[in-house]
Amino acid sequence: MKVIVLSSGSKGNTTYIETKESKILIDAGNTSKYIVSKLFELEINPKEIDAILITHTHSDHIKGLESLIKKVPARIYMTEKMYPYLKFVENYEFITSKSFMIKDIKVDVIKTSHDTEDSVGYIITNDDKSVVYITDTGYINQKYDEILSNRGIYILESNHDIEMLNNGSYPFALRKRILSDKGHLSNYDSSAYLAKFMGPKTKKIVLAHLSEENNTPELALSTLKERLKSEKINFKNIIIAKQNEETELIEI
Repeated sequence: MKVIVLSSGSKGNTTYIETKESKILIDAGNTSKYIVSKLFELEINPKEIDAILITHTHSDHIKGLESLIKKVPARIYMTEKMYPYLKFVENYEFITSKSFMIKDIKVDVIKTSHDTEDSVGYIITNDDKSVVYITDTGYINQKYDEILSNRGIYILESNHDIEMLNNGSYPFALRKRILSDKGHLSNYDSSAYLAKFMGPKTKKIVLAHLSEENNTPELALSTLKERLKSEKINFKNIIIAKQNEETELIEI
């Protein structure tokens, strides 16, 4: 399985995942020009993309979709509640179960908590290899603890540093929204979840969706490292996803 985060942040989110039989994207929050150019740089033909999984319909996750589907004949997977915001999509399938297949990929659906009509995260599994993708949520329900545990790759939101947010320029209403159960995971929250979920099979952690205003890569990384140290977890394969810059290619 190959994974690369093409872009992650408040201005656009797109991730590419490839197996022997499948090529998929999670979200299309960057311009189609950006997404297509990055795929070509990776020597991936955009016309070979099988599916695009949508997490929710905020602009930074669907901005490029309408233009992209004119160039990429992929099937778009969304929930029925997302459809009123995505009526321009013709080749789509509603997510109606907790799991479904795309060729050799099993997709498990995780309900997230965000201030939008509907939002989800995904676990992508191929044989014994798996990727957890969760951004844009105020919390992760403990009922998912078992299915989220001991996965190969975690791409998890680490949106803000609480102190930076509270002392920053954002108005009170916006700060309240971000800190709420329908907002975003802080560095502290993300680190706590990762320390709980990761296990012997975990090969890589990607901290994603960092705020440009209320976080820094250094703070996100140090918060996670301190949490892992306190839990006596020795793990160093951590990278930070950036806005308009792809990560390294992760292969498991």
